[in-house]
Amino acid sequence: MIWIAWFTILLAFLFTFTNGFQDASSVAATFISSRSATPRQGIIFVAAMDFIGALFGGSAVAFTISGLLSLESDAHLVPVLLAGVLAALIWNLLTWWTGLPSSSTHGLIGGLVGAGLAAGGVSGVHWGITGFLEPPHEITGLTKIIMFLAVSVLLGFMAGYLMRKTTRILLRNAKRSVNRHIVRLNWIAAAVMAFTNGANDSQKQLGIIALVLLAAGLSHSLDIPLWARLGCAFLLGAGTLSGGWRIMATLGRKIFSIDPIHSFDSQVSSGSVLAASTMAGAPVSSSHIISTSVIGVGAAENIRKVQWSVGTEIVLVMIVTIPATILLAFGISLLLFPLTGSAS
Repeated sequence: MIWIAWFTILLAFLFTFTNGFQDASSVAATFISSRSATPRQGIIFVAAMDFIGALFGGSAVAFTISGLLSLESDAHLVPVLLAGVLAALIWNLLTWWTGLPSSSTHGLIGGLVGAGLAAGGVSGVHWGITGFLEPPHEITGLTKIIMFLAVSVLLGFMAGYLMRKTTRILLRNAKRSVNRHIVRLNWIAAAVMAFTNGANDSQKQLGIIALVLLAAGLSHSLDIPLWARLGCAFLLGAGTLSGGWRIMATLGRKIFSIDPIHSFDSQVSSGSVLAASTMAGAPVSSSHIISTSVIGVGAAENIRKVQWSVGTEIVLVMIVTIPATILLAFGISLLLFPLTGSAS
């Protein structure tokens, strides 16, 4: 059990690194593509703020993740977490290789659900449906996660659209020199965005690590140790520094041509949605919120210049990710559980 626990933690750290390719790199896309920063400046700055966000971003999201599974025996929990994280990691690498802005969050949720189903059937997952339908109508479990994933993406689009309409009115008589001030504001907006991204993204892996430690008897509570927080913070920042260029090309150039004001509008709108979700303890997809906010800004600017095919592609990946990782994790579980002496 102990070696499986530490191997699962190692995979969770590796998943955090790939998260830097997927979600964290999306944060720098509009910042760099709008020429508010050079690629080197933008990536280093975003990576630093991701690190700080992961270190000081709280634990509300981690507790939501830790309550997703509902297994009777702790002995089954560690292999289930191993299968879920492994499925999400494989999906992250596949979508990164193809350059699609998929979601590490969707992949992890699907992976955990698939492994939970394989271990305990329908009762192995905390669906949260009963609590939502019956008084006092609490939003918990998978219901809370799915609801926030869907609503946050819609809010990203709406906030981006409204933000662009607002700044167009406010700056309609502004001189071209105002771009210098917008570029400076973009640095502040990017800092807030990257901080909230680091806070939300890292907590998903921290929730997994806390569960592994508790189930394996290496901890007596779900408290997150400092070494785990430092490790996730470092690896999230390192993942950002190491790549993500294909995803940035999709977000920053293919949807529509981005100027500094578009970057500012997108970062403020998506950063606000991310911050609110993190405070609510909701694990959301940074890359999808940013993607839809960029589309919203583009639609407000000139709906005919938006490459809707890219937006459609992103939506399709959003729809496919959770079912695909559920199936992948279920298959991995069927192979893994007999080897670890767990449920089959």
